[in-house]
Formats: sequence, structure tokens, C-alpha cells
Amino acid sequence: MSHTYDYPRPALTVDCAVFGFDSQGGDEGSLKLLLIQRKLPPFEGQWALPGGFVEMNETLDEAARRELLEETGVEDIFLEQLYTFSGLDRDPRERIVSVAYYALINLEEHPLQAASDAEDAQWFAVRALPPLAFDHAEIFQVAIARLQGKLSYEPIGFELLPQKFTLTQLQQLYETVLEKTLDKRNFRKKILKTDCLIPLAEKQQNVRHRAAQLYQFDQEKYQTLKQAGFLFEL
Repeated sequence: MSHTYDYPRPALTVDCAVFGFDSQGGDEGSLKLLLIQRKLPPFEGQWALPGGFVEMNETLDEAARRELLEETGVEDIFLEQLYTFSGLDRDPRERIVSVAYYALINLEEHPLQAASDAEDAQWFAVRALPPLAFDHAEIFQVAIARLQGKLSYEPIGFELLPQKFTLTQLQQLYETVLEKTLDKRNFRKKILKTDCLIPLAEKQQNVRHRAAQLYQFDQEKYQTLKQAGFLFEL
């Protein structure tokens, strides 16, 4: 049964702050943000976070995943609801409330492909972002703060790394996201003490320096430990 309403009401959108980590981007690595170049007004030609309007037949999570796939070709990634943005002038078209998400992605496994109302899709270093449309600069700031906070008590950082990684790459990730230098010995002692890493009988390939041992994160073991009250703290 359809209903009509006598009073105006806001439209609903989703926006996604998608982070990737380039472990090959030099000694320090590089944290990146996925942006799309808008094809349509408003802010035509400007860079923005992927997102769009929620359709009547889908949940917020479904809308966020659909928009990511349609605008960037990205799918099957870690995605979590972040915050609701409801500034009165955040969108020049009409009264629009946006539910923002943040997502984490392994750059090696998810190639980009601009589609839908996106002219282009590119990764930008978070320290060198272009001007962003709407209130997306504010959404980014909330998203990066959430990532930095959660990284210390949940193993979400592994979503940004290849399935096989070195301890150096892992430390580079933490130092890049947290924007601080970590003591190498203490970091390795803490991460190995969690007992959530699987040492592999493999080493890095095609590197100029001495090849380091590779590890994998044991998600199944972490979930078992978590159910028993284990706290992941670094």
C-alpha cells in the first residue's frame, strides 16, 4: 500500500571513505583515499567520495556496496558504518542526509573502474588530497580519526595488506596510519605475542634487500580468542 505525506522530508544518501595502503610506496608506505571525479552536477568535474542515493528497495549497507561497485568497480571489501551527516547546506540540490561509511581495501586485489556517474576514479595520498565536493572533507576527517582509533584495539589493519606480508610492512602500515614512529623491537614483540600471525615457509621475492619472512593473519584463531575475551592491543 502506497502512502503520501503532506510535509517535506529529506532525501537519504550514502558516502564511502575508502582507504588503501601502498606498501610499495617507499620506505614509509602511503595511505591513500579513493575518490571519484563527478560526471554530473552539482560539483561536476570535482573530486568526491563514492556514494549516491539510497533506493527504496535496499538497506544502507546494500546501497553503500552498490554505489562502490557502480562508481569504482570495487566489491567484497571491509565496510563499516561511520557517522550520519545532516548539515542543512551540505548539498545544494535539496535537503539531504548522508550516512557515511569507511572501507579498507587491499590495493593489489581490487583494480578500479570508473562507471555510472563517475568520470574517473583514482587513489590519492591522504596528505595530498584535492579540494572535495559537498562536505566530503569533513567526512574524511571523521573517517581517518575512526581508522586511527580502531587500529589500536582491533586487527582491521590487515584488511589493508596483501594476504602475505612482512613484519616491516605491517609496522609501516601502523606508523603511516597513526602518523608516528614505533619502536621496532617493541612492536614485533607485541604483535607476535597476540599469537594471531602465521609464519610462512616463504620469503619476499624480487627485492633488492635481504628477503624477509612472510606472515599471514589468522582470522579464525583471532575470532576464537576474541570469543574467549582476548583483547587485541598494540
